[in-house]
Amino acid sequence: MPQPPAPASIPQGSTNESWQRFLQALASIPAGRVTSYGRLAQLAGLGRGARQVGRWLGQLPEGSNLPWHRVINSQGQLSLPADSPAGQEQYRRLMDEGIMVSGRRVNMKRYGWPD
Repeated sequence: MPQPPAPASIPQGSTNESWQRFLQALASIPAGRVTSYGRLAQLAGLGRGARQVGRWLGQLPEGSNLPWHRVINSQGQLSLPADSPAGQEQYRRLMDEGIMVSGRRVNMKRYGWPD
């Protein structure tokens, strides 16, 4: 389980508790599986906070070991631009875990988590 960040690194507008729940939910996504921004928000107790999850994923420390790449949109599509370094990294990591990405889309019925 990741260590909670130092208070200075908690994103503005969040509480330490909500940030820690987000980190724990993110860390719990198993290899070879994906979840949506909205589902991750629910798992972290953030209600309908899909946009908040997206912002927080973008604020993870560089070099984080958390599986940010396993979070995609609710339609199964990779949201990061295909030509961006982060988008290319997400695609590579998913493929390395055996998740088939076809046309920037993942089959949520097959790879979605939790079931």
